[in-house]
Amino acid sequence: MRGLAKKATAAAAALLWTTVAFAQEQVGQATLIKTAVTGGGGPLAIKSPVYRDERITTSQSGLGEFTFRDGTKFAVGGSSSVVIDRFVFDDSNSFNQLTLNAARGSFRWISGKSKSEAYQIVTPAGVIGVRGTRLDIFVGPDGITSVVLLEGAAQFCGASGCQELRRRCDVVIATPGGAVSDPSRVDRGIFQTVGTDRAFPFLSGRQRLTRGFYGFASGSCGLSGSRSGLQRTEQNGADRPERPAASVDPSGGY
Repeated sequence: MRGLAKKATAAAAALLWTTVAFAQEQVGQATLIKTAVTGGGGPLAIKSPVYRDERITTSQSGLGEFTFRDGTKFAVGGSSSVVIDRFVFDDSNSFNQLTLNAARGSFRWISGKSKSEAYQIVTPAGVIGVRGTRLDIFVGPDGITSVVLLEGAAQFCGASGCQELRRRCDVVIATPGGAVSDPSRVDRGIFQTVGTDRAFPFLSGRQRLTRGFYGFASGSCGLSGSRSGLQRTEQNGADRPERPAASVDPSGGY
């Protein structure tokens, strides 16, 4: 009996070690951290590793830039939450599968060298399939999701079907359990649609990314410096309009 107990204990310990090691598989690392960005183990800093199943959250002014093992770049803006849900890494420094779960907030995605079908971004309103792509994503508190294509192509699939994004600066909008809009040119009306001018901060200039997150085309899809006055902050128990910031156009951005 004592021998069986020892074997059972050893087997349980091995299983626990395997589970922890698997959960701690490193998918990439932080390359820029501003204000407050938190991972599963606490505050992140530059060069902090990022692991499978780790939830990354940011403060209202937080900003994190991350590079994954296949060269994929991913930026997380203020008041955001995302989980590196699943990944399968092969022996050639690329992913067979990389799935992110974007729960809320603002994100920029730039595909790495893995095959396009390896990438998948899950949102409350549907799933984004990327095709060698640069794109910006905004997920509002109610789950409404907007995707702006900056380069390449992407597909957004929701409850009612899929839409293809093929033209730069086109946007699709979807709600949980609802329809996905036809692609159309994004404009400042997007802030009214999603209910906040904190959406797409990398295009509007609210938050600045490092040079590697911008492409060769100039412009920002017409959103630079656009502040509709929709965003409100709570002060002394009452909502007051936030003071507009100066117009900023990210150099080299879309």
